[in-house]
Amino acid sequence: MPEISDEVDVLVVGGGPVGLTARALLERWGVRVLLVEKHGGLPPFPRSRLVNMRSMEIFRRLGLAAEITRVGFAPEFGRVRFRDTLRDSDFATATMVGIHGGIAESPEIGVVTSQDRLEPILLGAGETPARFGVELTDLIADDDGVTAVLTDLRGGGRSQLRARYVLAADGANSTVRQRLGIGTNGPGALGRFTTVVFDAELRDWSAAQPAGVYFTRHGSFAPLYPEGGWAWFGRTPEDPATADWAALVSRAVGPGSEVKPEVLRVQHWVMNAFVADRFARGRILLAGDAAHAVPVNGGLGMNAGLADVHNLCWKLAGVLHGWAGPGLLETYEPERLPAAHQTLRQAVANARLAIRVQTSRREPDDGTPGAPEGEPPWTTQFSDQRSLLLGVTYNSAAVLPDGSAPPGAALPGGSAPATAFVPAAIPGQRLPHLWLTPERSTLDTLGDWFTLLTPDPERWERCRIPHWPLRIEPLAIEHAAHYGLGLQGALLVRPDDHIGARWHDYPPSDSALRDALAVLTDGPGGP
Repeated sequence: MPEISDEVDVLVVGGGPVGLTARALLERWGVRVLLVEKHGGLPPFPRSRLVNMRSMEIFRRLGLAAEITRVGFAPEFGRVRFRDTLRDSDFATATMVGIHGGIAESPEIGVVTSQDRLEPILLGAGETPARFGVELTDLIADDDGVTAVLTDLRGGGRSQLRARYVLAADGANSTVRQRLGIGTNGPGALGRFTTVVFDAELRDWSAAQPAGVYFTRHGSFAPLYPEGGWAWFGRTPEDPATADWAALVSRAVGPGSEVKPEVLRVQHWVMNAFVADRFARGRILLAGDAAHAVPVNGGLGMNAGLADVHNLCWKLAGVLHGWAGPGLLETYEPERLPAAHQTLRQAVANARLAIRVQTSRREPDDGTPGAPEGEPPWTTQFSDQRSLLLGVTYNSAAVLPDGSAPPGAALPGGSAPATAFVPAAIPGQRLPHLWLTPERSTLDTLGDWFTLLTPDPERWERCRIPHWPLRIEPLAIEHAAHYGLGLQGALLVRPDDHIGARWHDYPPSDSALRDALAVLTDGPGGP
């Protein structure tokens, strides 16, 4: 075994959007972090297509939202369209809520963009080392940390690294998850698919009716970049080595189109659907596709991974900096595992719905476009996922129970019912967005610290404790009333924007805030 060559606080394994975001978040907390990625650089393939409004709120905090919006598509591309072929008219369509335009529940609008446009922005958001072409090939955990063996795939050299924690964001085929022997549950592999990146002139059938995805009977089309480029994806044929990819794309465009696609790249992939049995083992934690892989329909996979690391990184920072106890990290799994299961259920439902809409069309014997068999089996759940994205309600030791929450407002360990979303300022939920000024949201008062929002900040100042990162922010009376607070009440909001505790009025003891922080963080003074 090689000698230990370096030590870090957190080793991030995986250089996709989830790993890169974790690197940026940890760096903001002053955590020594190293990211390793086995591929030689950022991949040129588009892959994930959607950054939803909750993820854009996270990027807003990192100062990246404006740039991500700039390189993405305009809001009118936040729509899905169903056609027999690309050149036919829509027989079903729906806007993607929160992407096609702004919504009252968020200060941000989601963006249709390609992953290869997003990743360079995320890489540039941090200055800590990111080593590409380096693979984690072994790891040994003990009570004090993890020893990782890293192999340089360019030169073949091996080195040992000592990390206090490992954050594994190394994809659906996670080496780390497999080495830990953590199993998965769910449908598993749903099928083999192929993505073909190509150039062609398709404006006649798309310019006047923009969309992020066009579903057809013979595969789906997605515009890649505002300046041009397309991708087609569908089931992999039985003999992909001999497939005529240009002909398959032309068939999906439609007869008589005379389109001659120039095929640039072809990638085969497996659509997975599973959730890991565990998200953590000791000092090793799973996030993103390593923890849960979901079908692409609805753009939920990458965004769920971003929510994972937004939940996890402040907890790692707290333990590493000493203002939180190790029990805080034990709240990661009970908070994110139920959310992953709900995300998987929704993504599978989206995939089945898309198939039902496409198969609702009959294909006549003469090969002409099919006629609809009644109304397409459409529901708003495919495009309106506000409850899933903004209404997750955490239930763990890092949330103090609130006796005023109405029955059914918070489901244990999960989120509010997906059929309707009503923002609520209750412990466990994300702080509801309200505009303080035309440009500043209540979410903008939050940051890399705990935030106490109250209409009476002077009185609560007497409770300030130096041990924890905490800011006390004034809250206008009308906003306090919206949140269900009295004139001396307060909300204690965690660094991940979720409410940790609520007091309708000033508590009887000046130690209430200290006691709450101690419990939430497993810190000094806690039980």
